[in-house]
Amino acid sequence: MADTLMTHFIAGYPTVEDSLKIGRALIAGGASYLEMQIPYSDPTADGPVIAAACDKALEGGFRVEQAFDICRELTTGGEGVPVFLMSYGGIVYNAGVAAFAARAREAGAYGLIIPDLAPGSDEGLAAACRQEGLACVPVLIPGVSDHRIGEVMADSPEWVYLALRRGITGTLTELGEENMATLDKLRKGGVKIMAGFGIQQRSQVQSVAPHCDAVIVGSQVVRTVNGCPRGDYGKLSSFVGELIGR
Repeated sequence: MADTLMTHFIAGYPTVEDSLKIGRALIAGGASYLEMQIPYSDPTADGPVIAAACDKALEGGFRVEQAFDICRELTTGGEGVPVFLMSYGGIVYNAGVAAFAARAREAGAYGLIIPDLAPGSDEGLAAACRQEGLACVPVLIPGVSDHRIGEVMADSPEWVYLALRRGITGTLTELGEENMATLDKLRKGGVKIMAGFGIQQRSQVQSVAPHCDAVIVGSQVVRTVNGCPRGDYGKLSSFVGELIGR
């Protein structure tokens, strides 16, 4: 049985048309979920590979509305793969939190991952997501306190994202006891867990998958995109297949 994978890609990178092709190639490769990042000029958790891709998309004139268009194309194309929109609070706040959530629902998004709008200081994001029937996904780190877990669980999230290390993503994460212990603790809360940050290899996916509901791969997806001929993302589909053991 293939492991469950969530793949992270950048809306508008290398172009809007290409990012739609990339989303479809990830689905064709066997991704169970897509995490589509809306580029932002002042990220807090992106490593250099993802940050460079976001900068390139913004330099090309990418607009937030185009992310909703890409999401709509992916969710109405018959593939049936849930799309989570990921970005930062500045974009959501500038659009209006309730308005952003409504646009995401209209575009067919399954949920929102906005790391810097955390439970307790989320500018009403969780409430807006509930209103629109979207999953609002809080982000936690290894070693998070029981008190903080309790605060997060008070919002009754469907999903929780565990960043498998502190700091930014982009480099290989050494998986250890703290990662797995935190994953297992979160699963006892009765929520679904997505886990990522520095997952690049099949062996890592195999290690993490038994402890969560979806393993996230992001920077390595972007690296693979960078190695593909423009418009031809068959290599990307093959990479996804390798990651999940298909």
